[in-house]
Amino acid sequence: MMKFKNVQSTFNKGVTIPSLIFIIGTCFLSALFPKPTENILNQIKQFIFVNLNWVYVWAVTLFVIFLVYLLFSKYANIKLGANDSKPEYSFFSWISMLFAAGMGIGLIYFSVAEPMQHYSSEVFADNHYVSRAKQAQLYTFFHWGIHAWAIYGVVGLSLSYFAYRYRLPLSLRSCFYPLLKDKINGKWGNAIDVFALCCTFFGLTTTLGFGVVQISSGLNILHITAENSFTNQVIIVISLISLSVFSAISGVDKGVKILSNINIMSVIVLLLFVLILGPTVYLIGSFTDGLGNYINNFFNLTFNTHVYEKNALPWFYDWTILYWAWWISWSPYVGLFIARISKGRTIREFILAVLVLPTLFNFIWMSVFGNSAIWFDLNVANGNLSALASDPDALMFRFLEYMPLSTVTGFFVIAIIIIFFVTSADSGIFVMNSIATKNAKKSPKWQIIFWGILLAVLSLLLLNAGGLKALQSMTLITALPFSIIVLLFIVSLMKALIIDQKYYDTNFSASTVPWSGEFWKERLKNIVSFKDNSSVDHFIKVKTKEAFTELQQEFASNGIEAKINQYESPVRIEIEIHQGVVNNFIYGVENKVKTVSEYMINEENLPDLDNSKTHYPRSYFGDGREGYDVQYFTKNELISDVLKHYERFLEIVSEERNEMFISSNANQNKE
Repeated sequence: MMKFKNVQSTFNKGVTIPSLIFIIGTCFLSALFPKPTENILNQIKQFIFVNLNWVYVWAVTLFVIFLVYLLFSKYANIKLGANDSKPEYSFFSWISMLFAAGMGIGLIYFSVAEPMQHYSSEVFADNHYVSRAKQAQLYTFFHWGIHAWAIYGVVGLSLSYFAYRYRLPLSLRSCFYPLLKDKINGKWGNAIDVFALCCTFFGLTTTLGFGVVQISSGLNILHITAENSFTNQVIIVISLISLSVFSAISGVDKGVKILSNINIMSVIVLLLFVLILGPTVYLIGSFTDGLGNYINNFFNLTFNTHVYEKNALPWFYDWTILYWAWWISWSPYVGLFIARISKGRTIREFILAVLVLPTLFNFIWMSVFGNSAIWFDLNVANGNLSALASDPDALMFRFLEYMPLSTVTGFFVIAIIIIFFVTSADSGIFVMNSIATKNAKKSPKWQIIFWGILLAVLSLLLLNAGGLKALQSMTLITALPFSIIVLLFIVSLMKALIIDQKYYDTNFSASTVPWSGEFWKERLKNIVSFKDNSSVDHFIKVKTKEAFTELQQEFASNGIEAKINQYESPVRIEIEIHQGVVNNFIYGVENKVKTVSEYMINEENLPDLDNSKTHYPRSYFGDGREGYDVQYFTKNELISDVLKHYERFLEIVSEERNEMFISSNANQNKE
C-alpha cells in the first residue's frame, strides 16, 4: 500500500511504480520522437511477424483446442467458485458486458472497412467479384470468430478459476499458483502484473485513440464540425473520459452493466435497421453461405501460413498475424474483466457463452454490414465504396449514405461509438486499478480519476504528436511473450483441474456406515411426516448441537480443539477445526426449504402434506461440496457422519498432490 501526500492509497508499490515508469516513458518517447520510434518498433514487429508468425498461429490454435477439449471433458461441470455459488449477474447482462469489453469500438470501425479492404485487396484482384466477396466474408469471419474469443476465453477462464475456486486475488499472477506456489506474492508475481498493466494501458490507449478519430471523422461528415481537427479531438476525449470515470466510479453493478445493456440493445436496433432496409434476401443468403464456407474451411484457415503463396504473405502478416497479436495484447484487460463478472458459472457455461454467442453475433453483424457495403458498391455506388477502402475512419458513414435516413443513422452510429468508448474505457480503468492494487476490495475514488486522467492525457499527447502508430507497434510486440504466458496458463489450469477433480471424487472409507437398523420404527415415523420451519430449527438447535457438543468434548480429550459456530436467518450450526497450513475442516447443518410437487400433495397413498413448502436440515462442508438431508439421523449417526468427513479430510490433506488445493490461502482470502 502506498500513500500520496497523506492521501490513503491501495496502490501496490511493486506493481504501480514500474508500470507508470514504463507507460509514461514509452508514451513520451513515442510523442517526442514519433518517426524514429515508429521505425524501430516497426522493424521489431516486422521481424516477429515474418520469422515468428508460427508462434501466434500455434498458440491461437492450441487455445481453441484446449477450450473445446474442456467443453466436452469431465471438468466441464466444475464451477468458477464454490460448488454452491450462484452467478452474480443475469445471463443477458453477463453476455452484454463481456461482449462490450471484448470487441468494443472495433465492431463499428471494422464492420464495413475490413470486408471492403479484403474485397479490394490486390491479393484477390485476379478473382471474380463473387469469389472476392466470399473471400472477404470468410477472412472477416476468421479474424472475428472463435479464434479471437478463444484467446479471451483461456485468460478469462484461468483468472476466474483461480480467483473464485482457490479464492486467490483476481490477478494474472494467481494463474501461476500451481507452478510458482507462494512465489506469486513476490517479484515474479509483480513482474507478471506489471506486464499485464502495461499491455492493458497500451491496448486501451491505441484503440480509444482510433475511436476518437472515427468519432471526429463522423462529426465532420455529418457537418457538425467544420474540420477534423485536434481541438475537436481534445473536446471528444475530455467529454468521453469524464463519462467513463463517472461510470467506473459507479462500479460494475451500476455504470458498466447499465451501459453494456444499452450498448447491446443499440447495436441490435442498428443491425435490424440495415438488415430490413438493406438487401435483405441477399444478406440472409450470404450469411448462410458464409457460415457454411467458414465451417468447411475452418481447419485450413486455422493452420494456413501462406508459405507457398509469396504474394499473399504481406497480406497475411498485416491481417491474420496482426489480429492474433492484437487480440493477445488485449487479453489481459478483457480476460480480467470477463473473469470479474463470471463468478458462479460452470466451465461449460463459460466456454459456450464466450466462444459461441459472441462469435455468432459477430458473424451476423459483419455479414449484414460488410455484405451490404459490397452489394451497394456493385449495384448502386459504382465502385465508390471500394475506392474508400483506405479510409476506414469515414467508410461506415459513407456506407450509411446509401441507406434511408442516413443523417439519423449517422448520429446513431456516433452514439453507439460513444457508448462503446465509455464501456471500454470504464471497464479498462476498473481493470487497471484492480491490477495496480492487487485486487483491493475497495479503493478511493481518486485512483479511478487518476487512471482516467492518465489515459486522456497520454492519448491526446500521442494523437497530437502522431505517436499512436508507434504505441500500436509496441502493443503488438508485447503479444509475443504474452502468448507464451497464456500457454503456461493452460499448463497451470490443467494441473489444478486434475487435482480439483480428484479432490471431489475422493470417497469415504468403506468402514463407515451412515445408518443402523436399531431405531427403524422412529425413522419410519420421521420419513412419513413432513417438517415445518420450527421443527427443523429445533432439530438443529437441540439434536445437532448435542451431537456437536459431545463430539467437541471427545476431540478435546484427544488433543484437538474444535469450535462450534451458531447462526440465525436461516438457522445453522457448524463444528469447525482450525488448521494453520491447510483449509479449516467444517461440517455444518442448516435449515433449507424445498417445494414439493402438486401431485404429491393430492396423492392419497402418500404421506400427508398441508402445503407445497417443507423444511429439512441439510449438511454443508467447508470445501463447498454438495450437502444432503440429515433429518433422519440420530445423534450418534450425526457424530458418525462428521467423523466420516473428518477421516476423508485427513486422508486428503496427507497427500502431497493436494497441497495447493487445500492451501490456507483459501482461508486468508475468503470473502
